[in-house]
Amino acid sequence: MADSLRRLVNSSSFSLLQQKVESWYKDYHVISCDQNLNRCCELVELTAKLQGQLFTILNQTAREGGHYGGVETLKSRLLPWLGTCFTMASSSVSTDTSLNLIQDSVEKDRKLRELAMSHETEKQKMETELCSTRLKLNSVKQDLADAQLALDDTKNKSATTLLATEDEILQLRAELRSAQDQVEVYKRRLDVLDDYERQVRILRDEVSILAAEKTMLQERLVRSRSPSPLPRRSRASSPVRSESPTRAQLTNSARHARLVSRFSDLYATERLEAQSLLRRYIDDLETVQRIIFIATVESFQAAKLAFRQFKLRVRKTLAASHLGPETLEDSVIDYIVRNLDLYDVQASVNDVINAMNVNPRISFPAEVDFVLISSFIREVCRIAFAMQTLDPPLDLAFSTDGELYSDIKYRRSYDSEFTAPLVVYHVWPALMDDDTVIVKGEAVTRRGALVRWRSRSRSTSPVRSRSGSPTRTLMTSHNRSLSPQRLTVSRL
Repeated sequence: MADSLRRLVNSSSFSLLQQKVESWYKDYHVISCDQNLNRCCELVELTAKLQGQLFTILNQTAREGGHYGGVETLKSRLLPWLGTCFTMASSSVSTDTSLNLIQDSVEKDRKLRELAMSHETEKQKMETELCSTRLKLNSVKQDLADAQLALDDTKNKSATTLLATEDEILQLRAELRSAQDQVEVYKRRLDVLDDYERQVRILRDEVSILAAEKTMLQERLVRSRSPSPLPRRSRASSPVRSESPTRAQLTNSARHARLVSRFSDLYATERLEAQSLLRRYIDDLETVQRIIFIATVESFQAAKLAFRQFKLRVRKTLAASHLGPETLEDSVIDYIVRNLDLYDVQASVNDVINAMNVNPRISFPAEVDFVLISSFIREVCRIAFAMQTLDPPLDLAFSTDGELYSDIKYRRSYDSEFTAPLVVYHVWPALMDDDTVIVKGEAVTRRGALVRWRSRSRSTSPVRSRSGSPTRTLMTSHNRSLSPQRLTVSRL
């Protein structure tokens, strides 16, 4: 009995029961109904276990008191208590098991309290975080409201600016229309001014012709008053004709200067453009320069041939109706000067390209089609054709590879050897007025290069292969285009 009582004291079951009751009392209004019932059941079970242990001690104590020991106590206290119908079945578990269960229960309670405390701590922490989050949310809402106000303000300003911009656009469009109208007015005025200038030029030419006629008439008047019989005999022996010059004779010097200047511009501008165009397909600069030089020479030859044919047709047409006072030759030249647009320049361009295709000096490489420089050839043909109407006509100086270099006719290119006496090839021809050089050409002089080039040219075929041309889609030989205004008797 003493051991059982000692174990009961060591287990501190009553103090644990008191702690559980106090803890339940504190948490009664916090926890749920199920949790309250569970705690109540735990207390009932723990009380039942303690009562079982006390009845065991009571039984052992009664045995130790003998057959009649403790009868009065049992009668006066235990039996009345049992008479209240509160019965307690004896525990079916052993004392050690009961103590272990009590200890387990104590341990569970301790863990529950720790979990409750940690839960409470986490709850407080979460509430703190929730409060801070709410504060941040309120701050974000305030920022959002401020941003919305700023956005509305910006929208209003943008709408105002847009309206102002639209007004400016409308104003600029109106100014543009007015400027275009002014441009049209200025164009019309410019056209009128051009007409005035054209009329002024015509009037100046007529004034020059009339002045020349006046001078001739005055000279004739002076000769007629002279007592010398020689003029009368010369007038009687010569056919009656007027001494007044034609338009071609009056404008000869001006056309001469203009054509010489245009020939120089060909060298400075159009030649370089054609050279840049050919260099896209040919890497050899010498070949490119040879092509341009030969194209210039062939253009002059084609233009001179076309001029002779055109002149024959004009002479044949004018011969039937010519009456004077100027000679038939002067009338033919004057008609050609006035109608240079009747020249069929495309036919000459085609003749030049065909001649270049069979030229042995530029028949290779086959990477390029000479149609590429047709615009350059066309311009050279026009200038060469107009030069044939001068008195005397302008022509190119004769040139050939290997000729002796002349400072009068040429100037050396930048890559020449200035001590070499012979011309390897020509870059640009010289322009001649009879036997006088009026525009120098350009030539390349090197030592020994001419022999190497001739041996290379003899080893190659003079026939051009047209398969690799960059302009295969173009026709290599165009049909002879019709003249814009064919020469007819009615035109004459």
